[in-house]
Amino acid sequence: MQAIHTQRVADAIAVRIEKLILEGTLRPGEKLASERALAQRLDVSRPSLREAIDKLVERGLLNATRGGTTVAEFLLPLMTPLANLYRDHENAAADYLEFRQWVEAQAARAAAERATEVDRRAIGTCLTEMRKAHKSKDQTQEARADVSLHLLVYEASHNFVVLHVMRGFAELLRNNVFYNREQLYLRSGVREKLLAQHIAIGEAVIAGAPDDAEKAAAQHIQYVFGTVEGLQRDNQRLKCSMSRVGRRDFLAES
Repeated sequence: MQAIHTQRVADAIAVRIEKLILEGTLRPGEKLASERALAQRLDVSRPSLREAIDKLVERGLLNATRGGTTVAEFLLPLMTPLANLYRDHENAAADYLEFRQWVEAQAARAAAERATEVDRRAIGTCLTEMRKAHKSKDQTQEARADVSLHLLVYEASHNFVVLHVMRGFAELLRNNVFYNREQLYLRSGVREKLLAQHIAIGEAVIAGAPDDAEKAAAQHIQYVFGTVEGLQRDNQRLKCSMSRVGRRDFLAES
C-alpha cells in the first residue's frame, strides 16, 4: 500500500478506508488486518489508526470489538425488514426479477464498456470455477460461482450504487427470500442453460461487447423469471393435490 503522509493523519486514514469500502474493495462482514499490521502497511502510528477507525465506527462503516475490526453490514438494517416483507409474498419473486432485468442488462453493458484488465481476469477466473463446479456436479459451489459472477459484473460496471444495492439483494437471494435456488438447480436442464447464459454474459464483458453483454444478461434474467414462475405453478398444483388428499378431514363421517 502507498504510505500516507499528511497533517491530518487520522482523517486521511479514514478517507482511505472509506474509499476502499465505497469501491467494494473492503466488503461488508470482512475482518480487517490487526491494528499493528494495518498501521505498518499504511506507515502510520497506531493511535492515528485507532482514531480513524473510531471515526468510521461512528459513521456506521466499521464495527470494532475485542475480536478485531470488521466492515459493517451497513445495508443490513434496511435488508432485514425488507426480507421480512418479501418472504413468502406471492409477488416478491416477480417484482425482484423484473427489477433485476432492468438493472442487470445495463450493468452488463456498463461492465463491457468500463471493465479494467483486472476486472476481466477476475470474471475469467470465475467462469473457470463455474465450469469446474458444473462438471463435478457440485451444485452448491456452482450456485456460489453464480452469485460471484453477477457481483463481479456489478464491480466491473464501476457504479457504486449498483454494486452496494445489488450486493444487498444478493444476500436475500442467498437466503432464499425470493425463491428456492436449490429447486431451481434441480429442475431438468436448468443447470446447463444457466451455465451457457453465464458464460455468454462473462465472455461478452471480457470481450468488451456491450450489445452482446446487455442482450445476454436480459435473456438470462428472463429465463430465470420463466423458470421460477414454472416452479411456483408446480408448487401450487402440488398444494392443490395434497389438499384433495386430505379433504376428508373437513367432511362429516358417513
